[in-house]
Amino acid sequence: MLHNPKLYEINTRVWIKQFEKGITLSKIPHKVFDNLSEIGIDIIWPLGIWQTCPKLIEQCCFAQELTLAYSKSLKDWKREDVIGSPFAIDDYEVNPLLGNLEDLKMLHDTLNKKGIKLILDFVPNHFSAESRLIKTNPEIFLPADEELFSKDSHTFFKTEDCNNRVFCHGRDPLFPAWTDTIQVNYFHPEAREFMINRLFKLTEVCDGVRCDMAMLQLNNVFQNTWIGVLNRSGFTKPVVEFWKIAIERVKDKKPDFIFLAEAYWDLEWGLQQLGFDYTYDKKLTDRMSSGKIQAIKGHLAADKEYQAKSARFLENNDETRAIIKFGRKQSPAAAVLISTIQGMKLYYDGQFEGKKVKLPVQLGREPEEKVSEPVKDFYSKLLLITKSKIFREGEWKMLEPSPAAPDNASYENMLAWQWKLNKESRLVIINYSEIISQCRLQFDIPANGGEIKLTDLLNNINYTRSVDEINTIGLFVELENYHCHIFSFGENTA
Repeated sequence: MLHNPKLYEINTRVWIKQFEKGITLSKIPHKVFDNLSEIGIDIIWPLGIWQTCPKLIEQCCFAQELTLAYSKSLKDWKREDVIGSPFAIDDYEVNPLLGNLEDLKMLHDTLNKKGIKLILDFVPNHFSAESRLIKTNPEIFLPADEELFSKDSHTFFKTEDCNNRVFCHGRDPLFPAWTDTIQVNYFHPEAREFMINRLFKLTEVCDGVRCDMAMLQLNNVFQNTWIGVLNRSGFTKPVVEFWKIAIERVKDKKPDFIFLAEAYWDLEWGLQQLGFDYTYDKKLTDRMSSGKIQAIKGHLAADKEYQAKSARFLENNDETRAIIKFGRKQSPAAAVLISTIQGMKLYYDGQFEGKKVKLPVQLGREPEEKVSEPVKDFYSKLLLITKSKIFREGEWKMLEPSPAAPDNASYENMLAWQWKLNKESRLVIINYSEIISQCRLQFDIPANGGEIKLTDLLNNINYTRSVDEINTIGLFVELENYHCHIFSFGENTA
């Protein structure tokens, strides 16, 4: 498993349009990937490269809530801008608008030669409601009956491709069914085997998969979601979880194949125990957004193994853009936070330029946005700082700030941790609040007595401080609201 990797997500069907018309995956200019490698990106995830079923766009992609979202993000949108959900796939074949299998293999080879891994979408819960697999492999989908269809034609549907049989649309139990999808039946052995074989196929063209809504395939979740249907059809809960079997079999063939789970509902740890290398850490994002510092500290005090397997992010294709969610003052502090803790760091295309618009995944065009030079300059510096080997292979330790004076409680606004690798250290201190704050901070230093030089890599300032003072009462730190230090000291082995 990669140590503390940086992942870059791209909305491929939109992003690729910045290049010449009709360009394929294999023809993307190599300079693009060189630039990402230079700032320390280890993995690229091109969202939405699989073939979808355009026939469903008119039927499923113009509901009122969707058109309102289109208008909010792209005021001049037209019907031809709506290209359908990238998660309602026909099968795991490359979208013809992006090329073919050979183009994908060439992209994979290009990235690997530059030291970058490629992960692709795996959408385990469902396929498109017009998927060709309904004809060829109907047994893998969850069947329903006429009575259920007559009572709820939103969750259940008939398909002409399979003699008007009734099937279930894919769904999350907390929301209405996705009418452009058909549900895979994880209580059927043949469905499980089919999906594992699709994973084997993917090992030939990429280095890992980002598994969409990975908690929906857990036995208890699947049963609770579909209990009424399962009782009618006679399917019973399997003994072993699908993910345990699937991940073990895939890793037997390709041990370093990466499994990243989109996961919520406090099921992340359980998925890690089933073999996932990384799971989404949405809870940290929400706690950072709320500004509840003690909750953030408690979250970061979790088991180190859990943290090492957590994927931290400020934004992605599902989230509000960071500059909007956190605001201009808080965003840099939030970026320093997720970029200097343990685990995977997930960044979204446009984040480094300060994009504000959250684009619905059904749209194939985005509005023009002016690059924020301050945001771009900040990320350029932060990403180069955190490219250092110490942030990947070092030992991370949470620190406890203490009061700078007896009646000064502002120390509680401070977050701090230290990275150590051999004789080199990084000390990260963040005032994650709206007020100027002070604290004292003790940390591991390489000598007793004398002075130590602290170089603030983020602000290009050098400080000389007493070692005895640090060891006794702690380093005095004062930071303005949402300001940060990233200190370097010790021998430089980056």
